[in-house]
Amino acid sequence: MTDKPTKPTRTPRPVVGITMGEPAGIGPEVVVKTLADPAIRKLARFVVFGLNEMLAYAADLAEVEPFWWRIQHDSPRTSFDLVHDVIVLDYDEYSILGQAVQQPTKQGGQASLRFLDDAITAALRSPGEANRIDALVTAPICKQSWSLAGCRFPGHTELLQHRCKAKRVAMMFASSKLNVVLATVHVPLMEVRHQFTIGKVFDPIDLGNEALLQLGIRRPRIAVCGLNPHASEQGQFGDEEQRIIQPAIDVAQRAGIDAHGPFPADTVFRDAAAGKWDLVVAMYHDQGLIPVKLLAFDEAVNMTLGLPIIRTSPDHGTAFDIVGQNKADPSSFKSAVKLAVAAARNQAAASGKPAATKRA
Repeated sequence: MTDKPTKPTRTPRPVVGITMGEPAGIGPEVVVKTLADPAIRKLARFVVFGLNEMLAYAADLAEVEPFWWRIQHDSPRTSFDLVHDVIVLDYDEYSILGQAVQQPTKQGGQASLRFLDDAITAALRSPGEANRIDALVTAPICKQSWSLAGCRFPGHTELLQHRCKAKRVAMMFASSKLNVVLATVHVPLMEVRHQFTIGKVFDPIDLGNEALLQLGIRRPRIAVCGLNPHASEQGQFGDEEQRIIQPAIDVAQRAGIDAHGPFPADTVFRDAAAGKWDLVVAMYHDQGLIPVKLLAFDEAVNMTLGLPIIRTSPDHGTAFDIVGQNKADPSSFKSAVKLAVAAARNQAAASGKPAATKRA
């Protein structure tokens, strides 16, 4: 008598939440174009927090047949025990179609903030709890719209840190060509020196190392930029390298992290792109973002490190200038979804509990 063959175990698909972002931007278009791809829909189940009318308008322009199931966001029918691959939670009280769009507005800020707030609440629910998402992908918001809506946070990263009560966070930009993490984020250049501490430099080294380990790089090689021209050339152009950056690198090395520097920023990114380094730690926003957008504009993904939830986003803005023209490239958003799915699966494997056990 032979044993009956056993059925192969199917890995449950994670549930990924997507916020539509600024309604008047290209968020609706890149969301539709991304999820219209059957290969993407096979990776996970999706809950979109947004405006159904804007998604339908974007789909019509792109000649995409609607493929989602709409539910009013406050309906008692709302549930993430998904029967459909894509559910749109519709916040139609924020309708903006037919109004002045393609510019920052208070209503656009209020809407994108509401999408994000509800998505964060869903992401913070405990594993196995109803209406939980396993990862969050955020479409671009307009910071001016947030300001008009009375929001005091300059961007996603700061609001997520506040809502998640995270003690430290870092912004990492990941791509096949270059990985960069920032020591300071949305800080005016003239104010960087007032926030520059050993901890500000150590945290992105530490969090970046942890993130790459989780993504499967066994011993990440990390290069740390200097702040000043030529990394100050032994103090000739400033003392931040000796006083702050080198001590942070020393702490990281004592913790077993393979970090080196500080290196001149005008050459280290070239070395990283050539494969010498797995990650570069940049000291301020544009120092890190210029090389990323130069080398990997269409594929780079922003990942917020240090949060208790998984959050990724595309590395581009609202692009008001091309809204309604069917010109938006979804490549970066697709990459953001793929990274979120991979992170959710890795997290589930590490915990020994499949993502979305009750929902696949």
